Amino acid sequence: MPKPKAGIIYNDIKPIACKVASEIKEKLTVSGWDVRTATGVGGILKYSAPNSPVCHTRIDLLTPANFDPDVKFAIVLGGDGTVLSAFRQLAPYGIPLLTINTGHMGFLTESYLSHLDESIDKLLAEDYKIEERSMLAVRAFRKETLLWEALSLNEMVLHREPLTSMCHFEVQIGEHAPVDVAADGIIISTPTGSTAYSLSAGGPVVTPEVPVLQLAPICPHSLASRALVFSDRESVKVFPATPNRMVMVVDGNGGCYILPEDHIQVEKSIYPARFIRLQSPEFFRILREKLGWGLPHIAKPTSVELP
Repeated sequence: MPKPKAGIIYNDIKPIACKVASEIKEKLTVSGWDVRTATGVGGILKYSAPNSPVCHTRIDLLTPANFDPDVKFAIVLGGDGTVLSAFRQLAPYGIPLLTINTGHMGFLTESYLSHLDESIDKLLAEDYKIEERSMLAVRAFRKETLLWEALSLNEMVLHREPLTSMCHFEVQIGEHAPVDVAADGIIISTPTGSTAYSLSAGGPVVTPEVPVLQLAPICPHSLASRALVFSDRESVKVFPATPNRMVMVVDGNGGCYILPEDHIQVEKSIYPARFIRLQSPEFFRILREKLGWGLPHIAKPTSVELP
């Protein structure tokens, strides 16, 4: 009978992640698992160059060669960047990920190294739930030619280059009439990405289970331009309405130049991100711990008896 398969994705530029990956592999192997390992580098997106606009790997081809759909789970060791990379690699196979923070903020991570043994024990005992979150399929086209594509758990950002002026963007959501947005850039994000760049640009926080996407302008040149939340069943097309070259960035990690004749298509991906949760997801607790949401800013007065 073949051994059950497990995976490990780790940040190989962090010595602690490399050390822990080796320890976990040994523990799982002793427990009878066939363990596949890969670094997060394989899911890191690249940037195209002005003289070479096509620089991408198709969404379905980022999966490490030694992984397959029979891998029951994968453990991710790193920070949020490694988590984003791991989902780009493994989401097409539907592999659920247990994310262990070896970085800094770790907004997307489930557990910490201090709880590693307990987390692995619960994982092997199948004492967990799986939370699915939506991802984006982002594609850049020149007329009908695909230039670049990627999976995104957080957001797609299209913005002006440095030393250029404010830009115009023609945005069409579904079959609705196109609208013009005058701004330094625009952000299209998932609910997961609502706490990333979109939050900094003034967009609302959206809880992960809500089936929506969000459009947020960056430094808009109008009081009427504000963040918009819409159904994730709608696809979005973005056309540059300016003669200047622009830059598209996905998950703050990679992207390509967008010329006036190009356009971008963003839609909910058929591949969800599947998080392994060792305890019931408590989104507001994470907001409070990581971003300070809902914490009191002043001391509440105590009752004082008047003379």
